[in-house]
Amino acid sequence: MTHSRFQIFTDDAQPGQAAARLAALRAQMAARKLDAYVLARSDPWQNEYLRACDERLAWLTGFTGSAGLLIVLPERAVLFVDGRYTLQAVRQVDGDVLEVLPIAGHKPHEWLAGELKAGQAAGFDPWLMSLAQSRRYEKALGAAGAQWRAVLPNLVDEIWQERPFAPQGEVFCQPLDHSGRTIAQKLAGVRAAAARAGADAALITLTDSASWLFNMRGREIPHTPVVLAFALVHGQGEAELFVHEGRLDADLRAAFKGEVVIRPPGALQERLAHMAGRAVLLDADHAAARLAEILQEAGARIIEGRDPCLLPKAVKSEAEQDGARAAHRRDGAAMVRFLAWLEEAAADGSVDEISAAVKLEDLRVETAERLGEPLFDLSFDTISAAGAHGAIVHYRVTEASNAALEPGALYLVDSGGQYRDGTTDITRTVVIGPADMIPAAGMKRHFTLVLKGHIALASARFPAGTTGANLDALARQFLWAEGLDYDHGTGHGVGSFLSVHEGPQRIARSGDVALQPGMITSNEPGFYLEGHYGIRIESLILCKEPSARGEEERALLSFETLSLCPIDRRLIEVSVLSLAERAWLDGYHAHVRQVIEPLLGDDERARAWLARACAPLS
Repeated sequence: MTHSRFQIFTDDAQPGQAAARLAALRAQMAARKLDAYVLARSDPWQNEYLRACDERLAWLTGFTGSAGLLIVLPERAVLFVDGRYTLQAVRQVDGDVLEVLPIAGHKPHEWLAGELKAGQAAGFDPWLMSLAQSRRYEKALGAAGAQWRAVLPNLVDEIWQERPFAPQGEVFCQPLDHSGRTIAQKLAGVRAAAARAGADAALITLTDSASWLFNMRGREIPHTPVVLAFALVHGQGEAELFVHEGRLDADLRAAFKGEVVIRPPGALQERLAHMAGRAVLLDADHAAARLAEILQEAGARIIEGRDPCLLPKAVKSEAEQDGARAAHRRDGAAMVRFLAWLEEAAADGSVDEISAAVKLEDLRVETAERLGEPLFDLSFDTISAAGAHGAIVHYRVTEASNAALEPGALYLVDSGGQYRDGTTDITRTVVIGPADMIPAAGMKRHFTLVLKGHIALASARFPAGTTGANLDALARQFLWAEGLDYDHGTGHGVGSFLSVHEGPQRIARSGDVALQPGMITSNEPGFYLEGHYGIRIESLILCKEPSARGEEERALLSFETLSLCPIDRRLIEVSVLSLAERAWLDGYHAHVRQVIEPLLGDDERARAWLARACAPLS
């Protein structure tokens, strides 16, 4: 296999085993008198990215996407996926034993209620579904006269032979010069939020919230440096953090003194039992249903409200904003070196998706080390998609699917890095071939429509209180005018050396959180022509403080584009751009060249390529 430090290109999922594994699962269901079993792709912390030992859905079905839900009936098994994975799921699963349905048109809880008869029962693992999700099923099934039953242990665990062991990596301190806020300051904010809600304590269940709150990071999940831990923050006294004490580094132990008491993970249920008669703030949208069960059994009073870490974590401190800028400078230099190499190396068709992904990874490692801040990890497995694979929104190349980058074809590369001072995520779509390559007219038309939407969002000015849903249409308007669209959100929140996908803000039809200065989101409109190519242009954007232009104008928020890498000028139909759009792109490219050129060292090929790539539009 091609060498890679961070990425795995083999596909461990075994769709050919799905029939036998589903039969074994159905035997477990029958033994427990279940007429249905619901398996969510999740873990006890509701993470998006999972440890290998938690990849139950992939093991059972062969589907490796980051979101999915399976409902197993005695005679049917249905996999529900969102718009990012409709093409991928059909390619990966055994269609003889599994059906794939788009979740947009089929709400799983309503679908299941329509399949069950009065008196029948559906089971689920209450650690793998949030309280809010569980309630939706309970309500829908109750209306149909069916039962919704929590079942432990997990039925897949009962049949999964040779299940991987859970990793136990070191937990280390995120220093103050990167975090910008002390543990004491953050705990004070959580306590104040709990008090406003009328709670005596707050139960923190999200791993990125706990990791942010206690200025700690770890290596348990690939690409996401969170610590798998729960925390209980009391109104008075030390907070309780449930994690193996032996894993903590010396700096973290010192930072915890007087603020945090460490307890083993197995002590969580016993400690929650001590909350009898007390009010506990719990986020029903994120906390596992099992945690609510434990609190209720203990006699605690649950007060439902938003995780008090979500908004403070999303609004980056000045130190985190400065760190994000620094990380994007290093990352931009690596991307420029990669695209310069790609233009020359792929011209004869000798580069494939895996070799391109490995080269980009190597350049990220080399560039980061030379510029003084080593790459900790990738922020996700690189989406290295040639030609038709680009139309699979979250395509992941394997040795089996690996395709050559053909001259004249489009190549979509979506990638990012985890640095101690920031998390990056960038997508560029380029035409394979030399500098004078002329792409097909359809490619240029679609690319330019996507670019116009990207510019519209990047250059937007908007009043305080504007939500992501308000802004989403800006990026889609030019595609909509041509009867086109894309089936994913326009932007997701991004953490600070945490998860590359972070809420609560998002730029999407469902984005109901107002954007605030300090929030980082992606700007990634796209277009996907099944069987031919995919186009996506993604940069990370930072919401900036308002600045009024005159006495009669309101102070409006705007965005700073953090990602620093040219956009392929060969794919732009210049005549379709307005003067303002051309000015924005020329200004962006001038800024990219000014910042990145000094970081390229003695890479003359990259310098020459950057000068061409950033030249003003003619």
